Amino acid sequence: MKFTINRSKFTKSLTDVLRAISSRTTIPVLTGVKMTIDQSGLMLSGSDSDISIEIFIPVSDEDNQLEVIKEGGIVLPARIFNEIVRKLSDEKLTIEVGDNFQTSITSAHAAFNINSIDVDNYPNFPVIDSNEVITLPTTLFKQVIQHTVIATSTQESRPILTGVNITIENGQLKAVATDSHRLSQRIIPITVPESLKDKSYKVIIPGKSLTELSKIIEDQDTIEMMVTQNQVLFKAENLYFYSRLLEGYYPDTNRLIPANSATELTINANDLLQATDRASLLSHEGKNNVIKLSISDNHVELSGNSPEIGTVEEELEYIEAKGDSLVISFNPDYLKDALRTFGHQNVIIGFTAPIRPFTVIPADDNTEISQSFIQLITPVRTY
Repeated sequence: MKFTINRSKFTKSLTDVLRAISSRTTIPVLTGVKMTIDQSGLMLSGSDSDISIEIFIPVSDEDNQLEVIKEGGIVLPARIFNEIVRKLSDEKLTIEVGDNFQTSITSAHAAFNINSIDVDNYPNFPVIDSNEVITLPTTLFKQVIQHTVIATSTQESRPILTGVNITIENGQLKAVATDSHRLSQRIIPITVPESLKDKSYKVIIPGKSLTELSKIIEDQDTIEMMVTQNQVLFKAENLYFYSRLLEGYYPDTNRLIPANSATELTINANDLLQATDRASLLSHEGKNNVIKLSISDNHVELSGNSPEIGTVEEELEYIEAKGDSLVISFNPDYLKDALRTFGHQNVIIGFTAPIRPFTVIPADDNTEISQSFIQLITPVRTY
């Protein structure tokens, strides 16, 4: 195996593949990056058995400056190989596999020789039937990921909650995540081929997988999704992203979302985010990370009381407050995560009671889909 390639193009693809490679894996060969090359181009592969990523670098794209001198394959130790490639000075590099799986990496006057692994020792990636392809709008799907993964659990005691529950049916994709303290829900319309109109898909994808996927899918129009019993494949131009699915039953979250509210506050999301951030300066220092929101006639106030440090009070500027007076306490970090997903738009916060979960929704919901974007937060009971 021997080829030369543009270093910056190669580094970009190598960095993306490295997202799937863990140094803590129990399978030594998976600490390496697999490279195979033929006359059409170079395939880079990496896996930690939960996530697998393949990126193809085609000869046909002249920007890659890829010249195939000899076809073949090899597995290189990912971490040190990446460090070497990043620190080379020239814009072109040559990689050649010699006897006994010794690989030379040369660029300008620098020459490295590193021990490699036979490509035949690398496990095969899952085979996924491509007859059932669901096409997703890339930008919107990345937004769905960013809006929902914030609510996935980081506790492995309930593994099912570390994933995002995705349901596809009736021309809609519904994504829900909850860690039992908060919930994020996003529903978008999608185009489903006629042959799949009567089918529905329910999959639970690890939040970690979706986070990595959102970082590497480019801003192309669409991405394809294919599902098997325990794997999902996302396919974009020159990118194949596999993830295992979580097994089990996701809790019924529909019953958690209140149908109506006794108090509603309309306010700019970014203004409330800044105020919450200020109030949390003290709550983070105290034993209990809690702040309080008070809504009464013509007065909305955010406050915090940390006996070890002091107190904070801030009167909020708002657009509208209607309904019953209310005092409610909650974790400021949950509200900050939720508000960031709305950017600078106005939001409506709906409350049913001081001890019941409250919802945050966009004030200007331009979609015809009911409950298309909801953030829900469980309050903290204080005495």
